[in-house]
Amino acid sequence: MTNILHNLAGMAGMTDQVIATDYLISIKSGIRNLSFAITETATPELRDAFREQLRAAVEAHENITEFMIEKGFYHPHSMGEQIRVDLDTADTALNLAD
Repeated sequence: MTNILHNLAGMAGMTDQVIATDYLISIKSGIRNLSFAITETATPELRDAFREQLRAAVEAHENITEFMIEKGFYHPHSMGEQIRVDLDTADTALNLAD
């Protein structure tokens, strides 16, 4: 247990990456769900409300994506670099219990 606590103590950057990644995944899911809801809604008022929420979700997606790119957590234009980041993250997660 002590090793886990020592490993977690130096993981502030990893924590930021995990939170940002979870947030990005949640936003993407929300965008998909809002898009579906717009097509299934019968009233114009509700469609307008969903469209406004969709616009806000797309803006949030842009903001969190830019944050992740700036921090080096996300490399949407370089698959090789993204794979390296993902492998480093996986190695860190595997080493938490050591």
